[in-house]
Amino acid sequence: MFFDRCYCGWSFVLGGLDFAGGSPVHISSGSAALAISIYLGKRRGYGTERLAYKPHNTSYVILGTALLWFGWFGFNGGSALSANLRAAMACTVTNLAASVGGLTWMLWDYRIKRKWSAVGFCSGAITGLVAITPGSGFVGAPAAVLFGFMAGTVCNFATQLKFVFGYDDTLDIFASHAVGGVVGNVLTGLFAQASVAGFDGITVIPGGWLDHNYIQLGYQLADSVAALSYSFVMTTIILWLMHFIPFLRMRGTEEAEIMGLDEYDMGEFAYDYVGLEQEIGHEIETKVKEGMTSGGREPHHEHHHHHVDENSLEKGQ
Repeated sequence: MFFDRCYCGWSFVLGGLDFAGGSPVHISSGSAALAISIYLGKRRGYGTERLAYKPHNTSYVILGTALLWFGWFGFNGGSALSANLRAAMACTVTNLAASVGGLTWMLWDYRIKRKWSAVGFCSGAITGLVAITPGSGFVGAPAAVLFGFMAGTVCNFATQLKFVFGYDDTLDIFASHAVGGVVGNVLTGLFAQASVAGFDGITVIPGGWLDHNYIQLGYQLADSVAALSYSFVMTTIILWLMHFIPFLRMRGTEEAEIMGLDEYDMGEFAYDYVGLEQEIGHEIETKVKEGMTSGGREPHHEHHHHHVDENSLEKGQ
């Protein structure tokens, strides 16, 4: 294992269990993402019907998930620091949690949209991977199924927090990583087993609730709260300091957002239809403004003007 041997702080001294980085990797990054989202504010047009945000490229989402899933075996299994039975178990529970997490998220989405979403499966798989990270060297296969189910469920509903509290977390990083990391820490406190940790022949732990070590849940909760708080506060301080340094401000100008940051910064964009959509959007905005200045009425739109076939947009035509 890596992190549980390298911690030197109070969490390690207390006996906190984190096999591959649930707190320093996922909770800290998710909390930082929340701080950045609040600092940057909402994107221009956020919440309006005209601006419906969709995945940039579903094929890339699936490809990225596959690469992450494969890499996670090295991330979790490799934290055993040896090719032993504990590493094999870490890889097994990693795959189980990801699979169950993906199916769970997809089923929750199905109840609303009645569609089997590939993006939903990928989102759930990532949350399963996040949740199993702290417990991958401490729990067995049956517990991994619950890790995946709870991560896919809790993180799916946590994506609605941005609407409740009014922040614009573009990729739901807080819901997936911070919340998923907390879920993993808590479940580790419940299902960690001394027998699984001892598969490497070296590690000795008192276990979690399954081994009647009830205080372990308190350690895990304290670790989670500390990671959330520290990362959020320090990221906010860093962002505040950057605000006073020229050329380090992170928020783009309104002109850049209207034009698109790719075109504004580099003079190009990834797909031809992006430019076409921008032109149509600019023209609609201009007409609306003209209508408002000419008496507060929206201009009359003739339906045969600017009709764009969605299939053509997808093909870049």
